[in-house]
Amino acid sequence: MEIPTTTRLIDSVPNLPVSIDSSQLTELLSRIYTLAAETDDEKAFPEEAFDGLAKAGLLAVTLPNHQLDGQQPRTAGLLQILKRVGAANLAVGRVYEGHINALSLIRHYATPKQKKTWFADVSQHNRLFSVWNTQAGDGVKIHFIGNGRYRLEGSKTFCSGAGYIQRPLVTGQLVGGPTAGWQMCIIPTERVKEIPQDDRFWQPLGMRASVSYKLDFTGVELDEDDLLGQPDDYYRQPYFSGGAIRFAAVQLGGAEALFDATRSFLSSMGRTDDAFQRMRLAEMACLIESGNQWINSAGLKTDEWQASRTDAEKIVAYANMTRTTIEEICLRMMPLAERSVGARGLMRPLPFERIHRDLTFYLRQPAPDATLLDIGRFVLDIQQKANELWK
Repeated sequence: MEIPTTTRLIDSVPNLPVSIDSSQLTELLSRIYTLAAETDDEKAFPEEAFDGLAKAGLLAVTLPNHQLDGQQPRTAGLLQILKRVGAANLAVGRVYEGHINALSLIRHYATPKQKKTWFADVSQHNRLFSVWNTQAGDGVKIHFIGNGRYRLEGSKTFCSGAGYIQRPLVTGQLVGGPTAGWQMCIIPTERVKEIPQDDRFWQPLGMRASVSYKLDFTGVELDEDDLLGQPDDYYRQPYFSGGAIRFAAVQLGGAEALFDATRSFLSSMGRTDDAFQRMRLAEMACLIESGNQWINSAGLKTDEWQASRTDAEKIVAYANMTRTTIEEICLRMMPLAERSVGARGLMRPLPFERIHRDLTFYLRQPAPDATLLDIGRFVLDIQQKANELWK
């Protein structure tokens, strides 16, 4: 698949001390796409892809004074980057989005000293961050043991990038200290005891290369400086739900990859003159463009509303709409693509089968029904005309 050029995206961002070279980015994404089949395995992490992202400056791209500085109104540009990475390999896009998410939480909640340390981990050492919040009955507790020290107990599930994330942001119930609540911490993996991982947990339909294992943090000890923010900051809005536009952008990249794989297959089979194929591809193209309009609008509106600092509920509602609509777009795309390529197109080593599995699995994000209900609550409570809802 030929990855679409990102020249216009890159050129639209003002020159800053650190920039992305558009030709280098296009070449990198094409390489990640080519390598995707090699790491389509439960125990194969796409290390080469992340080496390339680091060299291209994409791990540090949202840091202060970098091209998509998270303190500046550049969310739409970031969403386009996330989409492009997702189109190259959804598993890479998932882990990369987790890295960007962790840096966003650091930007919002870290002390100046912590920011200096953690941002240097990225800009100077190319260390990968992620956010691991999901857990089962044996979830994480963060015990205060005195003298500014804490000991972890319990496990997290779906730890994407397990074993390869050097700075995981882990959440847990803070107990035994002067405060309590759901606490974030960032674990310096090279300075703590080895964290056991259960790869038997990870037997998914798709997204195999994200190696989202179960990890047991029992016995890991941390200092006060390893704790991020205050208890329950993790769930503060609009940053908690508003971040859904990032994974929605990655998912849309998967839909674009399906479109390109379908079109390439039809061309190789000499079936582009078939009227029914043209109808299906036309519908797919309309869906993709609708998705692009959604993520671009979500990025611009998020920046606008965050600048005013008065529209947290509106940011959350619009992010929820974006997430819900992108999911629906992807779900409509998949059967259209299946009908277009038929059984032959679903056979390995063609890329369609892997992309389809990855997207199917990645679309299963938490609480889709509750998300839709929250949108309904917002639009009923706000009491505004339809043409004024999102102004």
